[in-house]
Amino acid sequence: MQRTDERYQAYVQILREELKPAMGCTEPIAVAYACAVARQTLGKLPQLECIAHVTDQDMEAVEEYLAQERVTILPLDTTHPFDILVEVRAGEDVARVRMVDQHTNLVHVSRNGQVLQEREVPQAMQENPLQQLLTVEDILDFADSVDLEDIRQPIQQQAQLNWAISQEGLEGCYGAMIGKELMAQAGNDWKARLRARAAAGSDARMSGCELPVVIVSGSGNQGLTASLPVMEYAAMKGIGEERMYRAMVVSNLLTVHQKTNLGRLSAFCGAVNAACAAAAAIAYLDGMGLDGVAHTLVNSLAVVSGMVCDGAKASCAAKISLALEAGLMGYEMYKAGHEFYDGDGIVKKGVENTLNMVARLGRLGMRETDREILRIMTGQ
Repeated sequence: MQRTDERYQAYVQILREELKPAMGCTEPIAVAYACAVARQTLGKLPQLECIAHVTDQDMEAVEEYLAQERVTILPLDTTHPFDILVEVRAGEDVARVRMVDQHTNLVHVSRNGQVLQEREVPQAMQENPLQQLLTVEDILDFADSVDLEDIRQPIQQQAQLNWAISQEGLEGCYGAMIGKELMAQAGNDWKARLRARAAAGSDARMSGCELPVVIVSGSGNQGLTASLPVMEYAAMKGIGEERMYRAMVVSNLLTVHQKTNLGRLSAFCGAVNAACAAAAAIAYLDGMGLDGVAHTLVNSLAVVSGMVCDGAKASCAAKISLALEAGLMGYEMYKAGHEFYDGDGIVKKGVENTLNMVARLGRLGMRETDREILRIMTGQ
């Protein structure tokens, strides 16, 4: 792919926009941001700063506030899978803030009925039009030909930050310690080591570790899942940094590609997309071409599609581990000459057609599942 190609420039821009560091789980942070804007609009309390600057005294104040049971959480009747509406009150004053589709996309801010900021809310979730240019074949072409200096900063930052939190998860005691236990039992089992490496990062992130993570598709867990297995495999095989970075380009862009039509948030667990992308990137690291990468994606998605997302919590690490197991099994199937065929469930002829069916399952088929999960989580 030539540097002057529209797709080349689009893919570089996608990586620069998608691979960003984030402190804490992105969805709770989005709620915190909306609440901070509402508090600022109300004008009754000082503006909240970035969550990274929250002190121990702040945490004590939060605990005291929550003990008074003045926070009510309800499922919102909306067609958007990502839709946050915050209302804060102080005496007779009330401020409302709404955020839709993206983690910082404010579409409404008002105080006492006076609209201070408003933008049109689209009927359906809007994705970056550049992402419509993504295809599996072109992603591999781009990964082979990209000048690494064009994408080194976000990829290198992802490698450094995500590895650091994974190490913290392996060395500390976070959540259910899925990654730590897996690594302790892994021995020479390379697949278990890859699963452990990714799960450990999620263990730490989901359980209060303050280290930042480089996200993809708006998700820290997806950023960890797309990058860490590739890095662990490269380290085990003695693969150089340049080749590893190119494989990380593959895993990140394949994750974004899958999520483009699926949407950033749904009842479909995004770790599945990232895990299958990571397995495909490992096939790429092993020198497999389009056929190997495509069949790895299809095989793995045929197995594990349908795992539900029920919020950010400790069990995300276990889901990452299981999704990676399916992804790596899909790769092993390909190497052994086996595959799933058109008509095997949601599998269709051609990788792009199968990806479209998976997106349809998550976006349309699991819409009511998403609502029911929200009702369960909010005690309705």
